[in-house]
Amino acid sequence: MYIFSLALSTFFLAISLPIFLVFAIGSSVAAIWGLNLPWSTLIQISFQALAKHVLIAVPLFIFAGMAMLRGGAASRLVSFATALVGHWPGGLGIAMVIAMGFFAAFCGSILAAITAVGTIMMPKMIEQGYPKPFVVVLAASAALLEALIPPSNAAILFSALTNVPVSQTFAAGIVPGLILLVLMIVLVLIKCRNIKSPERVSNHGKLIAGIKALPALFTPIIILGGIYAGLLTPAESAAVAGVWAIIMGAVIYRELTISSLILCLRETASITAVIFSIIATATFLSVVLTYTQVPQKLILYFTEMGAGIWFFWLSLAIICLILGTFIEIVPVFYLTVPIFAALIISLNQSLLHLYVVFVAFAGIGMITPPVCVGIYTSAGVIKENPGNAFKEVPLFVFVGIIYGILMIIFPAASTWLPNVLR
Repeated sequence: MYIFSLALSTFFLAISLPIFLVFAIGSSVAAIWGLNLPWSTLIQISFQALAKHVLIAVPLFIFAGMAMLRGGAASRLVSFATALVGHWPGGLGIAMVIAMGFFAAFCGSILAAITAVGTIMMPKMIEQGYPKPFVVVLAASAALLEALIPPSNAAILFSALTNVPVSQTFAAGIVPGLILLVLMIVLVLIKCRNIKSPERVSNHGKLIAGIKALPALFTPIIILGGIYAGLLTPAESAAVAGVWAIIMGAVIYRELTISSLILCLRETASITAVIFSIIATATFLSVVLTYTQVPQKLILYFTEMGAGIWFFWLSLAIICLILGTFIEIVPVFYLTVPIFAALIISLNQSLLHLYVVFVAFAGIGMITPPVCVGIYTSAGVIKENPGNAFKEVPLFVFVGIIYGILMIIFPAASTWLPNVLR
């Protein structure tokens, strides 16, 4: 029955059935007919997974990001980043990466970051002579910063799966996020060094751009300051960020109208429904793994064969790269993190280190075909054929693998700041 369930799930995945249905049908077949569990058990466990308090922050952060996009905060951030570095070699590309980093500091959605920053920056870059394929893949790759720089939905999901405090997971992603940002800037500097840059903005112009962006730049202080000062939970902090986004868009920038606010709510509901449907049905698989004791058997197997930490990291990298090629990052979380977490604990390693390395390799799937959601989104922004961008993917995958290896070699990058803030 388990083999039939696996074959059924593989078939559904091959015919591009929505991933939450793949989880729901394949795992429920194994649970009901293989383990003789009643439907009520699956539904109850699924409801419990969705009822975790930490998950309340997910739709709230998504809404905050959408409100900042529609309310003008994103455009001010882009203008400020362009004013600072636009005159550098490859300056517009660097400005887009930095703007993605800024936007990541208050947005909970990778795809929202691509839409918010890419809509403004990508046409400018193409007009300046940047190759369209490179621009598409750069936007998709830079958006991965959202998965590391807090607040991050990836961090929230990881904490929900492992019971690590969200504040610790947020802190673990800051230094790695900055390292990834630097690597991407170096890549743009090298790749686009011969592309003509805009004229340098005067110091007065930089000051004006900074003043206009100041309310948006203040947002991370509101979000993270409330959490680390012990005043707000992540969910409360996300709610405050949403209110602040409305105030910025409606009162300060005066670009957020009632109709655009309703659109923000609709987009938030749509994105949240996708994420939560995957979470709900992925718990069916968790039930099967729990009853069949797969994590325990894998730990025993690793122990008996004498596998060390390096074999574990190699296995994680290969599995994440393969799964990320065919499945979006959220279901990859729910497929693998519970097992990886059990193994990493048995090897006396940090779960925060696991989080950063996991995001590094699973995030590469955002740009590897065929299921390269990031590339499809960024290509859609400028109405480019995604297939034309695939030739630029190997370069970014290479940089991503180098980054992942660095995160494995230097665990302090993920554990130092959480230990300081603890």
